[in-house]
Amino acid sequence: MSAPPLRLIIGLGGLYVGQSVIGGVIFTGLPAVMRQNGASLNDIALILLTVLPWSFKFLWAPALERFRSPHGARRRSRLTIGLVGPFAVGAVVACALIGPTALGPLTIAMMVASFSSATIDIACDGHAVESLAEQNRGWGNAAQVGGAYLGSAIGGGLFLVMIDHWGWRPSALIMAGVLVALAAPFLLMPDDAPAAAADRPRQSLMRAFRRPQVQAGLLLVAVYVLGQKWAMVLIGPYLVDAGLSLTTIGSVNGIGVTALGLAGALGGGWVLKRISAFRVMAWALAAQLAVMFAFALTASLGGTSATVLIGLSLTSSGALALGFTALYAELMGSSSLDQAGVDFTLFQSADAIVSLIGWRLAGSFGDVLGYGFCFGAAGLFGLLGLSLMPWLRRRNDRAALA
Repeated sequence: MSAPPLRLIIGLGGLYVGQSVIGGVIFTGLPAVMRQNGASLNDIALILLTVLPWSFKFLWAPALERFRSPHGARRRSRLTIGLVGPFAVGAVVACALIGPTALGPLTIAMMVASFSSATIDIACDGHAVESLAEQNRGWGNAAQVGGAYLGSAIGGGLFLVMIDHWGWRPSALIMAGVLVALAAPFLLMPDDAPAAAADRPRQSLMRAFRRPQVQAGLLLVAVYVLGQKWAMVLIGPYLVDAGLSLTTIGSVNGIGVTALGLAGALGGGWVLKRISAFRVMAWALAAQLAVMFAFALTASLGGTSATVLIGLSLTSSGALALGFTALYAELMGSSSLDQAGVDFTLFQSADAIVSLIGWRLAGSFGDVLGYGFCFGAAGLFGLLGLSLMPWLRRRNDRAALA
């Protein structure tokens, strides 16, 4: 069994961390700074809309892939990253110069950063699928999932600490420098993927939707996200209402969740070389639904110790990282080498859209029916997903033979 290509994993990992740094700044860092400067919740919600390119990036994935991977010519992954990356870095520099209180210009700059990072992700995923042998895809997905946790910790944790000490502008400029440093290993790596076949079909969304592997993969994503993610948005507010301080929650998120997420991602990369992705997904889903039922019980009984709640939160993060490392390793195998970036991006967009729908529903029902009901419902969704895993595996196997 061959060793993972270390240089490639490091290059891909740097890109994945960089994309999540931007996500951490948008989701966690910027809202906290805006609130500190007197912004309303409506203004903060407007900024959060800048993540929409991640949900709909599949719309421009075919055009980007036709440039990155042209027929009969050498692939241009490094060139693509080199052309789009400066827009992401420039947008963060613009945010530094604009400041956190000018809502209109700041929203535009963050939309450019989000669009650029989502576009880079298309090229990065396509390059990973083309370049990693099947036995090494778990390591590629470990870099992807682990990079997401590490990047979020930098953009949503370290960024806030720096602002507290040095202010907005120096901290944002440092974040821009971090993005350049993270992209450097990939940009300095030879773009040595083989040329695409000249007779390869034209990359398109319609071609993706017609493939049985993509149809089976999209169904797998929908079921798995429903079981793993729909109540995740409630855990933070629940911990606050249960009496945990913001300092405690911040420490858990910044250190514990990141460490468990990295451990789950790296552990997934190791486990997937020995155990099937579907078995790992089932284990992770079983752990997650157990956590959801435990949260439902604590919400119903009340008076649960902070130690128990923190332990449940950390278990949930580890299960999420392990499960999604396995899921995306499986989806890499379902992506066509003729249009890897298109197919894999479609799976990621489905993940984002199903997650957003679930988070919206969980938030709405949480206000009316309470935490106990929502966590219990999430546990039932997880149980449903776990019961469907054998059928989904057979469906994927049949699609692979089609």
